[in-house]
Amino acid sequence: MPKHFLMCRPEYFAVEYSINPWMRPEDGASRDLAVLQWERLKAAYEELGHRVSLIDPIDGLPDMVFAANGALVVDGRVYGARFAYPQRGPEGPAYLRWFAERGYPVHEPRHVNEGEGDFLALDEVVLAGTGFRTDVRAHQEAQEVLGRPVISLTLVDPRFYHLDTALFPLDGRNVAYYPQAFSLGSQEVLRRMFPDAVLATAEDAEVLGLNAVSDGTHVVMNAEASTLQLELKLRGYEVIPVDLSELRKAGGGPKCCTLEIRGDK
Repeated sequence: MPKHFLMCRPEYFAVEYSINPWMRPEDGASRDLAVLQWERLKAAYEELGHRVSLIDPIDGLPDMVFAANGALVVDGRVYGARFAYPQRGPEGPAYLRWFAERGYPVHEPRHVNEGEGDFLALDEVVLAGTGFRTDVRAHQEAQEVLGRPVISLTLVDPRFYHLDTALFPLDGRNVAYYPQAFSLGSQEVLRRMFPDAVLATAEDAEVLGLNAVSDGTHVVMNAEASTLQLELKLRGYEVIPVDLSELRKAGGGPKCCTLEIRGDK
């Protein structure tokens, strides 16, 4: 089934500060190359039949390209983001305004959360990350707003500072993930919930191979995650490799650039 994604062109992309271990301002980043790679990602979605809407980028917000962090949308209801770092603070209201202007029911959050960066929706539950960015109280708030059970998972490796860097839904009932990114208790939760999950290697996790987008048949993911690609192919998925190496300099991959709108207004 075609999906609806919201994306933001990296018009003002740069690595000007460091708020995660991937970001090294001294190394610089190419805005032009980031735009080219992003355009290829957008084209990949459209070639698969998915609908892509765009939010206008804002000068001074170089990370706004990472649309997944802007909100969580389930059943047409929008739970907004409240960013942990002031550098990204204005992004939350900008994304919420985009949805409000289009008639979506929106909820402005009280607690720090970074949208689909730390909330990943499946058919019946929402998996939610905490440990680095999202306040665990936001998990409870999201559950009340969305009426979906929210399962809290604790992240322990700062390289995987958002849930979507360590796990992605394969479909509505199964996931792929890197176990060592999670606390021991959260690893046990994941084993119980997803006994047939795809487990990623450290090498694939370290190139943000799990920052991927699956429509249940196709998986759009970073090209460098070779072992994970092979495992997914063996499971019957069609892998669509993309190169987002420039955006990875800010800690982002395909999923970071992609906010799913579930249940259009």
